[in-house]
Amino acid sequence: MDINEIIKTITEQVIAEINKSGCSTAPEGKTNYARYIDHTLLKPDATEAKIKKVCDEAKQYNFASVCVNPSYIAFVAKELKGSPVNPCVVIGFPLGATTPAVKAFETNDVIEKGAKEVDMVLNIGAAKSGNWALVEEDIKAVVHASRGRALVKVILETCLLTDEEKVKACTISKLAGADFVKTSTGFSTGGATVEDVKLMRATVGPQMGVKASGAVRDYETAKKMIEAGATRLGTSSGVDIVSGKTENHECVNCGKCTVNCPTGNVSVNKGVY
Repeated sequence: MDINEIIKTITEQVIAEINKSGCSTAPEGKTNYARYIDHTLLKPDATEAKIKKVCDEAKQYNFASVCVNPSYIAFVAKELKGSPVNPCVVIGFPLGATTPAVKAFETNDVIEKGAKEVDMVLNIGAAKSGNWALVEEDIKAVVHASRGRALVKVILETCLLTDEEKVKACTISKLAGADFVKTSTGFSTGGATVEDVKLMRATVGPQMGVKASGAVRDYETAKKMIEAGATRLGTSSGVDIVSGKTENHECVNCGKCTVNCPTGNVSVNKGVY
């Protein structure tokens, strides 16, 4: 059976079963989610002082990692040295449109500078074009470049993909040897949703990591993502989450949702439309 047939079979099975099962990996009761959090600062105007603050917070709260752009990875690795917090970096960010060779080079470069985790953006245009061979080549290039020296997380940018494309991307990521699949860059039209996390978890199974990223800003949202199957949370609001902050949102009738709010933070009331 070739790769297209494998993906087609898995897609049909996952989409048919996703609403029948409840994926829950979250511990019961009020929980400190610090070790789930990739404390993130990817803004183009991030200064060294702001990056240092993020590193200090990560060490204080014992977060899983600090995730930054490549130019800061050596600084972050130095700041986190001796702590249990991993230096994490994005690759091909935020568009995923660079070539496999460039992503592989970038991966090797940042690992040599101290990265222990790399979050690569898959080639979204290739996925939308149905060029899954290029998507697989792209991911394999980064996995090979890491050579077991760093975890590889594949950012799908789920807000731009159909459910079938999400399943295909997850399946190829798993077959290519990635360690995690991740929802979003936070720089596109939407972030993580509970439904996407459930779909991704159902596709990759219990052993592979799933990272919910984008619009995870408070404790209750973090809890929902973990209950849906997330094992990591990419967020710039890590301190708010571990402090138990909860945001209350109301539907503002923006018209951008189908069934669920793209931010994941609003209970949608279609009656207001």
